[in-house]
Amino acid sequence: MPKSSVKEMSGNKGISAFPESDNLFRWIGTIEGAVGTVYEGLRYKLSLDFPSGYPYNPPTVKFLTSCYHPNVDGEGNICLDILKDKWSALYDVRTILLSIQSLLGEPNVQSPLNVAAAQLWSNQQEYKLRLHEASARQPKS
Repeated sequence: MPKSSVKEMSGNKGISAFPESDNLFRWIGTIEGAVGTVYEGLRYKLSLDFPSGYPYNPPTVKFLTSCYHPNVDGEGNICLDILKDKWSALYDVRTILLSIQSLLGEPNVQSPLNVAAAQLWSNQQEYKLRLHEASARQPKS
């Protein structure tokens, strides 16, 4: 079962997570783009599915809101080392969401899931334009 509680989550600006219904192995998280990044003002929903081997095995984390980003594919899958080979049993929901929030502003363009976004990243003005166009097409939740 995930180690973070709603109380722990409330102290972090721009992130939150709650169990989905009565299923403590499936959480819905929210991340707001960090101030000073092209993602500032944008909000994303994610699903966190915890395996029976948690905390020794990482959860499966996906964007539910479409996210234009070098390390996120069209299905919402995230390329982030702490969700794969750098996983530690010490990571909790808060750590995961803060890491993804940080990834938004500091992508690894050397290991992209979205090559077009990675190629555009160096031109922040053009990237922000494309990002906000993509966000505007999203249904509001």
